[in-house]
Amino acid sequence: MNDKITLFIDGIRIEADKGDTILKAALKNDIYIPNLCFNHDLKPFGACRLCMVQNKDERLITSCETTVEDGMEIVTENKRINQVRKLVAQLLIVNHEMDCLTCSKSDQCKLQEIAAYLGIDKEDLGNLRRSIKDIPEDTSNPFFTRDFKKCILCGICVRACDEILGVNAIDFGYRGYDTKITTFGDKPILESNCVSCGECVAVCPVGALVPNEKLQPSREVRTICPYCGVGCGIYLGIRGNEIKSIRGDNGNEINNGNLCVKGRFGYNFINHPERLTSPLIKRDGIFEEASWEEAFDLIAQNLSKYEGNSFASISSAKCTNEENYVIQKFTRSVMSTNNIDHCARLCHASTVSGLGQSMGSGAMTNSIGEIVDSGCILAIGTNTTSTHPVIGLRVVKATKTGSKLIVANPKEIELCKHADLFLQHKPGSDVALLMGIMHVIVKEDLHDLNFIKEHCENFEAFKKSLEDFDLDYVEKITGVAAENIIKAARIYASSDTASILYSMGITQHSHGTDNVLAVSNLALITGNLGKPSTGVNPLRGQNNVQGSCDMGCLPDVYPGYQKVIDENISKKFEESWNNELNKDTGLNLPQIFDSAYNGIIKALYIVGENPVLSEPDSAHIQDALEKLDFLVVQDIFLTETAKFADVVLPACTFAEKDGTFTNTERRVQRIYKAIEPLGDSKPDWWITSEIAKRMGSKGFDFNHPSEIFDELASLTPIYAGISYNRLENTGLQWPCIDVEDYGTPILHKDKFSTESGKGRLIPLKYRKPAESPDEEYPLILTTVRSLYQFHTGTMTRKVDGLNKLYDYEFIEINPADALDLGVKDEEIVKVLSRRGEVKSRVKVTETISRGIVSMTFHFSETSTNLITNPALDPVSNTPELKFCAVKVEKI
Repeated sequence: MNDKITLFIDGIRIEADKGDTILKAALKNDIYIPNLCFNHDLKPFGACRLCMVQNKDERLITSCETTVEDGMEIVTENKRINQVRKLVAQLLIVNHEMDCLTCSKSDQCKLQEIAAYLGIDKEDLGNLRRSIKDIPEDTSNPFFTRDFKKCILCGICVRACDEILGVNAIDFGYRGYDTKITTFGDKPILESNCVSCGECVAVCPVGALVPNEKLQPSREVRTICPYCGVGCGIYLGIRGNEIKSIRGDNGNEINNGNLCVKGRFGYNFINHPERLTSPLIKRDGIFEEASWEEAFDLIAQNLSKYEGNSFASISSAKCTNEENYVIQKFTRSVMSTNNIDHCARLCHASTVSGLGQSMGSGAMTNSIGEIVDSGCILAIGTNTTSTHPVIGLRVVKATKTGSKLIVANPKEIELCKHADLFLQHKPGSDVALLMGIMHVIVKEDLHDLNFIKEHCENFEAFKKSLEDFDLDYVEKITGVAAENIIKAARIYASSDTASILYSMGITQHSHGTDNVLAVSNLALITGNLGKPSTGVNPLRGQNNVQGSCDMGCLPDVYPGYQKVIDENISKKFEESWNNELNKDTGLNLPQIFDSAYNGIIKALYIVGENPVLSEPDSAHIQDALEKLDFLVVQDIFLTETAKFADVVLPACTFAEKDGTFTNTERRVQRIYKAIEPLGDSKPDWWITSEIAKRMGSKGFDFNHPSEIFDELASLTPIYAGISYNRLENTGLQWPCIDVEDYGTPILHKDKFSTESGKGRLIPLKYRKPAESPDEEYPLILTTVRSLYQFHTGTMTRKVDGLNKLYDYEFIEINPADALDLGVKDEEIVKVLSRRGEVKSRVKVTETISRGIVSMTFHFSETSTNLITNPALDPVSNTPELKFCAVKVEKI
């Protein structure tokens, strides 16, 4: 089928895609037609009337709304057309504030561009009555300003907030001459439901919406966002050696130019005055600046005492693939131990263990871009719009084009506004809920028997296990009405394609692996794997947490998930690294801290992690750190963890180095050095390599991260076909086995990565969380994350604007519970568990059920993880951060 048609614009024969508008076709062929309300990512609106063209019948039509037809003849330029355009533009300009020289939008203003194109001068405007509205600017948002006197009512900002975000924070208000873009109740934008993403600022064609940072960059560098695991493409705007702006990369297929508030505005940490700029050595309890030579000498002298299993490393999901590779190589080759882990243990280790059992690969099976075409999306245990905002945009877009959305979450999250069905189940009841849904699917013959016969094993045993999950039992355990469980089963199983999105609401439980297996079972029995817009899609929380797992920063695997206990694999690495390697599985993160507490681990090297705030029962972590003989911390700021160190090493941010990140969909992408390192800070790969060399080891003479990548690719089959040259223009998704391979957007298309090549259905039992509420601790605490802060706040707490949007911890509590406790909004209370207590402000909200409270862990002032439960999943050793018993007391 030919999707191209031919038309004539100003006598020029051009080809256009079926369905294109005249304006799109013209712009694609470099034919300029003036326009103000048009945007490629939005539906046609036809508000400005500047894109008028003439058809064969000599009728004036709006080119942004009129679809091309075969043989169409269009005129874009004649006296009649320009007369209309000129009058429209004059009416806009005469009521527009004319401070073009001081306007930050100057030279980028579409109205200015059109005025010049049409040749509008003072004489043209002199015939019209000038009337500029006296409306004060809205400066309430910390990142951008709304200047109503420059607004041309094109509606692009309104449509972006609706069509792209689904937030609808702004709309047209009032009538006639008084019409303006307003919030609900005409309040300042900060008091609305605006999420401060800046999409409206990015698309505004004039100076009505402008960033508060007025200085324009002198150059730009393309790179990848350093926050969550989505992996959005960005351009860093640089002036001198400072980052002055960030804009989305429209050419990046993951985000297509879209960004969240952190991605667009959360960059001030890079040049922050509190950055570490020289090594620090603790002498008599006080940090003193030192040279790199002094620091390396002291580190080498001390670490040489602890080679073997008295040493451990903690690598970083914030660091590049190359840096994580070097850290694990240093740990194994220089320090002779497999005691290495990182924060994936706290989040998606359950994913690796669960999906590894059932499918043979513990990663996202499909690609982000496929989500919009899913017939059904089940979002369970993920607050996607807050934690992975750009993926949240894709989910919202999918619902606008007909996809069914099922949200399963203990909290009523933003996605619920777009959902066809909301299942508000009790924390810790995920296995019961999912097995109950599958009970219905099998009972009603909605499962895919052909797929099961060809691609699955152990179905009969699994089917029998569903007998334990009749709907009365499931309703009692989950708190979800049986009729809604039936609805969910029918919606999901009857959709041609169904995609499951999940995150730490599934994994951070003492039965997290079982939760993941339940998710896997659901996709397997309905055949929703191995094809587009389906799959099991764990959403990774940090920019390179997928990559740090891929690089072997785990105690049981080398890079590429190659087992350390496999003699042949170990031999391959021994030959490459020219060293004998330890072949015993090392200690994972909880075991490392327990061993430090018990005096077994005596020296610890922590890179880019802040376990004092991120680990559960963090008082135990602090005690463990204090018992170490020697602690080295490598970071960009003096974190809460770094304060315990004997030596602190100043590292670079992502903007000061080259390398690669691997995002949640397994896409390896290049990051590029944009500015010189601040002070005497250095890239992590260089620091670790220098320590290794100082300790007399060979194999660390790297001059550039590309050399490290070449080495890791040569040893890692799933990365074997990837190189810096191939990543110059686009990312590649592993497995990518050779240079002829273009990567793997969809896993398990032909078979699974298990020994049998089949997906394994696994019978499950419901297990209660590790601790239960009782009379003394009657409430359930579940931890969450905020859109406006990130992880332990190391980066975001250094951004004043983000702090203005969310600057303190609060405990969310149901109105009925608040009434029983006699507490109200903003009141400070004590929150106590069996491990400790913290103070927090109260936020009374109906988004959370009675008997449940929630808190984030972003704030050192309210260290929530002092009270969370360190109980572990027996398979993955992931702690139960999503469930602990607490009580709330008035102060």
